[in-house]
Amino acid sequence: MPDTSFPGAWSVDAEGSAPPFEQLRARVLDLVTSGDLPAGFRLPPVRTLAEQLGLAANTVARAYKELEADGIVETHGRGGTLVSAQGDAARRAAQQAAAEYAAKTRSLGITEADALELARTALSLR
Repeated sequence: MPDTSFPGAWSVDAEGSAPPFEQLRARVLDLVTSGDLPAGFRLPPVRTLAEQLGLAANTVARAYKELEADGIVETHGRGGTLVSAQGDAARRAAQQAAAEYAAKTRSLGITEADALELARTALSLR
């Protein structure tokens, strides 16, 4: 059976501002975009991961469903949930969003320095 543990230590912050499913979704996305979870990597089954993280199975299932909707993972029934070969979809979507942001700020007459500061501020609000 392949190793399905996440690289590095990780846990859900019950007191965090982001809901647990979003913390999990963001963590998986970070690991995929960094290359720590390569295409084809099998994520732990929902119940297994829920138990490991002390979460409800529905919480993990919601995170997986959102990742699947974004093209980051693929669910293959009994074959499990795998990191999609299209895992770069997140990066492409981010590049598209960045291009749209740049176009919008230019059309509003916002300077590049101000637009970058606004983006940095937004990125730091997690």
